[in-house]
Amino acid sequence: MQLGESNWRQVPDLTGKVVVAPIGSFEQHGHHLPLLTDSLIGGEVALRAEEALGEEAVFLPMLWLGASDHHRSFPGTISLSSQTYTNVLKELIDSLIGSGFRRIFLLNSHAGNIVPAQMAINEKNIEYRQELPNLYLAFVSWFDLLPKDELAALTPSLQQTQISHACEWETSVLQVTSPDLVGPDRPSTRRTFESPYWSADFRKPSRVFIGRALEQSSPTGALGYPERADPEKGEALLRIATREVVAFVRDFATWPDTLGPETLESQP
Repeated sequence: MQLGESNWRQVPDLTGKVVVAPIGSFEQHGHHLPLLTDSLIGGEVALRAEEALGEEAVFLPMLWLGASDHHRSFPGTISLSSQTYTNVLKELIDSLIGSGFRRIFLLNSHAGNIVPAQMAINEKNIEYRQELPNLYLAFVSWFDLLPKDELAALTPSLQQTQISHACEWETSVLQVTSPDLVGPDRPSTRRTFESPYWSADFRKPSRVFIGRALEQSSPTGALGYPERADPEKGEALLRIATREVVAFVRDFATWPDTLGPETLESQP
C-alpha cells in the first residue's frame, strides 16, 4: 500500500508496518537507455513487491533524484552532492520517525547512492539509539540481494555476474519494463587494463574500490555488455529481485523490538 494514498489520521494505524522508501537517480545511461533508468528499474521492483505484500507494508513513491555527480559531464544528468543527498535522506528518515515508523527500509537502485545512504542511516541510528531502541534502519540495493548461484544458473545465461552501468542487466530489465525507451545503438566500454585487485571486466567483482568519474571509464557512458541484453534475462532479474525484497520485508517485520539480553549472547 502507498503511504501517500492515506490521510494523516490513518497514519498512526500504519506505523507498526515496515515502510519502504525506493531511491533512484536521474543520470545518463549511455546511448541507448533513458536518464531515468535506475528509477524506472527500482520503481518496477518496488511496484511488484508492493503488489505481493499488499497491506503487509507501506511504500513511499520513488525518490528519483540521487547522488550522481560522477555523471555530470554527460548532458541531462541531474544530481545532488553526496553530502546534500545524505542530508535529504536523514530528513526523510526524521519525518518517518516523527510519524511513528520504527522499521524504515531504503530500497536502492543506484550505486552512487550507497555511501551517502549508509552515512545517513549510521548517523540517524547513532542519534536515536538511546531514545528509540526499537528503531531499525535498513538499506540495500536490489542488485545486491540477488543470490549469485541463482544468477549463474539462469538460461539464457548472463555474461555479467554483477551489474555495471547501462549494461546487460539494466538493458535487459528495461526491455521488459520500458521497451520503447531502449535504443538500438549500444556502444559500450570494457576495460582492457588487468589487475588482480581491480576487475578488467564485469564478469567478476573487484577487490578494491577505485574512484572514477564515468567519463574517465567510458566515453559512451555505458559499461559492460548491453549487446547481450535479453528480455528473458530482464524478467528473471526482476522476478528474483522482487522475491528477495518481499522476503526481506517480511523477515524485517518480525525482528524483536529491542536487542536486549535475551537476543544477545556474550562469549568468553
